[in-house]
Amino acid sequence: MARLKHKLSEPPAPPERGIKAATFRLLLDTAMDIIREAGHIPSVAEVAVRSRVSRATAYRYFPSRSALITAVIDSSLGPVRTLSSDNPDGRVRVHELFMQTFPRFKEFEPQLRAAAQLALEQWALERAGLLEEEPFRRGHRVRILGHAIAPLAPGLPPAVRDRLHRALSVVYGIEPYIVLKDIWGVSDREVERIALWMADALIDAALRDAAAEQAAKPRRAERAARAGVAAT
Repeated sequence: MARLKHKLSEPPAPPERGIKAATFRLLLDTAMDIIREAGHIPSVAEVAVRSRVSRATAYRYFPSRSALITAVIDSSLGPVRTLSSDNPDGRVRVHELFMQTFPRFKEFEPQLRAAAQLALEQWALERAGLLEEEPFRRGHRVRILGHAIAPLAPGLPPAVRDRLHRALSVVYGIEPYIVLKDIWGVSDREVERIALWMADALIDAALRDAAAEQAAKPRRAERAARAGVAAT
C-alpha cells in the first residue's frame, strides 16, 4: 500500500482525572466552540482567555495551534479512525466507510475546514521559512482507506493499487465539501452522493486497468519470445 512520507501529528495525551483532566476538556471544548461559532482557528491564548484559564496553563496542555487542532480533530473524528470491517468485498467496504463517516464529516465540518486552513497556512509559512511552530500533518485517511480497499489489493498490480489508494484519498474527507459546496452550492446529501459515485468510478477504473494489464501479459511474453528467437 502507498505510504506517507511524513509523520502524522498526534494529539496531546489528556490527563486521566481530576482538575487537570477537567481543564484539558474545558480548553478543548472552548476551541471547538470558537471554531464552530466564528469559523476561524483560535490561538491558544484566545482559547485561554475565553476559558478563563491562564495562558501559561493553556500552553502546558496545548503548546501550539498544531497541538490544539490535532486534539480538536481527534475529538471530532476519533470514532471514524477506529472503524474496521471484515467484509471480503472491497467495494462494499468502501461504501460502508463513506456511508458511515460522511455524516460525521458534515457534523464537524467547521473543525475539519479549520484543520485544512491551518495546513495550508503553515505550508505557505514553511515555504517562506517563517513557520515558528511544529507543522500540523494530516493523513489518517491513508490507513483508513488502505483497510477499506485491502480485499481489492491482491487483484491489482502494485502501481494500480497505489493509484487507487491515492485517488480515493482525494474524494474522502473535507475536500469534497469545500469544492462542491463552496463552488457548486450543492447540499450535504449531494456531496455524499457525488463522493460515493466518484469512489465507484475510481474502483471501476482500477479494475479495468488491472484487467487490461493482465490481458497484455501474454502479448508481451510472445513479443519477448520472438525477439529472443530473432536474436539467435
